[in-house]
Amino acid sequence: MFTGVLPIGSVVLLKNSTKKLMIMGFAQVAAENQEKVYDYVGCVFPEGFLGPDKTFLFDAHQIDQIFAIGYQDQEQMAFKVRIDKALEEIRAKENAKE
Repeated sequence: MFTGVLPIGSVVLLKNSTKKLMIMGFAQVAAENQEKVYDYVGCVFPEGFLGPDKTFLFDAHQIDQIFAIGYQDQEQMAFKVRIDKALEEIRAKENAKE
């Protein structure tokens, strides 16, 4: 079981979805709701980035299946520690508002 954020390049399938997504970023907000911070931004797989209107924001709890885990090295692992902590703090603030 993988804990915390998945690395860039990971390929996942969301619940109730038929198209795989590749993770290409973290901690993103939608233009229409600047209050909500999503865990990930992804693009369709295997097509890749097709433009800003073809990216998808989603949270870890929406992931149904992991097909591939992206590249990991020391730099990525150090970044993972920082982004895991930042997302934890963001979630705590969001939960305090509810």
